[in-house]
Amino acid sequence: MLRMGEVRMGFERIWHKSYPQGVPREIVFDRTTMPEALERSSRRFPDTPALNYMGRLITYEELNRMVNAFARALMGLGVKKGDTVAMLLPNIPQVVIANYATWRIGAVAAQNNPLYTERELTHQLDDSDATILVTLDLLLPRALAVKPKTKIRHIVICHINDYLPFPKKQLFPLVKRKMYRKVKPGDGVSLFVDLVEANDDSPVPNHAAWEELGTLIYTGGTTGVSKGVMLTHANMSCNVQQLRAWFYDIEDGKESILGIFPFFHSAGFTGIQNFTVWGGGTDVLVPRPEPGVIIELLKKFRPGFMPGVPTIFIGLLNDERFRKMDLRFIKGFIAGAAPLSVETINELKRITGGDLINVYGLTETSPMGTASPWKGDIKPGTVGVPFPSTDLKIVDVETGTVEMKTGEAGEICFKGPQVMKGYYKRPDETEKVLRDGWLYTGDIGFLDEDGYLTIVDRKKDMIVASGYNIFPQEIDEILMSHPKVMEACTIGVPDSYRGVAPKAFVVLKPGVTAEREELIAFLKERLAAYKVPKEIEFMDELPKSAVGKILRKELRELEKKKGGA
Repeated sequence: MLRMGEVRMGFERIWHKSYPQGVPREIVFDRTTMPEALERSSRRFPDTPALNYMGRLITYEELNRMVNAFARALMGLGVKKGDTVAMLLPNIPQVVIANYATWRIGAVAAQNNPLYTERELTHQLDDSDATILVTLDLLLPRALAVKPKTKIRHIVICHINDYLPFPKKQLFPLVKRKMYRKVKPGDGVSLFVDLVEANDDSPVPNHAAWEELGTLIYTGGTTGVSKGVMLTHANMSCNVQQLRAWFYDIEDGKESILGIFPFFHSAGFTGIQNFTVWGGGTDVLVPRPEPGVIIELLKKFRPGFMPGVPTIFIGLLNDERFRKMDLRFIKGFIAGAAPLSVETINELKRITGGDLINVYGLTETSPMGTASPWKGDIKPGTVGVPFPSTDLKIVDVETGTVEMKTGEAGEICFKGPQVMKGYYKRPDETEKVLRDGWLYTGDIGFLDEDGYLTIVDRKKDMIVASGYNIFPQEIDEILMSHPKVMEACTIGVPDSYRGVAPKAFVVLKPGVTAEREELIAFLKERLAAYKVPKEIEFMDELPKSAVGKILRKELRELEKKKGGA
């Protein structure tokens, strides 16, 4: 009998015929945990930069020593195997050091979004049972405010300038004095750099066990209260190995990737931070993913791979500085959150010559579940095919027991070694989504004859109007194919006749104008009448998550405040 998350060896699926030559259907996984992978990369590529922070290069040998020193610091603060250390950091060297140091001593690294409010942070820090918080000095007031409401007993402070290459050290004493002005001795606050410099950086034995919990990553809370997704060391390592197998022709120790996705988000956590460590690559860290910053980093450091969400790529393509650059150094784009439009795919490939893959998954799948074949057929509108050693099925929405035929939409379910252990301290919520080893995602989609997956929508986002099922994403995609539309998002709003009706929110491309009637006429040519929104609202920008994913829930809340619900 297979254990939860395992996939039977030798199984045949329709998507296997779409795999590029060189990609295995099944992987014999190397049972190496991520802290062991860092140690291995420090031996294989000691002088290769692991991190590039605005030009400050931290080699694998140096990173491994920093991890050892901070691991000893954590033990000195009383952290034991199984304890939780919370991270509240952007993409700076300290978050990588702290994550790997936490794992090395067998503790659990909990990822948190620095943009979260005091209320949101209090919930997550308390829920995770974290005793140590590693955060920015700018967030110290918020950290001190939530500390009494949680189990946090010590705060480790990082400064965004700590590891910059240019001379900013003379500013640090001023920051330090200001920081401690309101903090009395005994309040339990230390400086990250002081802890690293004060501790021995000799090897620390690895206490991370393959089947044990390694990380908590909280779901965004866009469909309710955020839950801690439990990822074991096996989940993290296996998902990295699946992604590494997908890029069958890259070379260890020679690749670099732009760290656009935040590491507190599963996409950046696995797809950038851990992926590069596994193969001895270089992370070009991006603390704040704004177009101007991204363009400057591309110019200076010429990374081979560039991840992003549609909003980032669309924003860059609308920037003349990006379009005028020689971008032929980019080997590939990795797109997440939603499939890129045909227009965007073609334009990115035209100006760079690089390849592109769409990736799909959830925090609950560590997060990678499917991807377009590397250097293979993209099939615009799809999110590719399942990774090696991953099984996928489409089941009926009502009962989840009837498997749908090719081309028929239903709930997407995954089985594989990357599927989470469960939700932290929420067995009832875990039972709802994990059944007989299958993860029920809550996403609606279908497989085509080649095994490519198309996401129709979220199960909870489906609009039922006059008895008809309407999937908002279908409306969004058609609106975004209009030459004047940059972004679009559709929600269901109360309607006196239909009960619920679709309403679209639209952001136009810079410098253009459009009328509501123009867009509605465009939709009527391409959609059944019952799917066409009667109401379109133009906005300057749409609410987005930390990785740039448009938040439908925020628009619903906005509509409620206006009296629309």
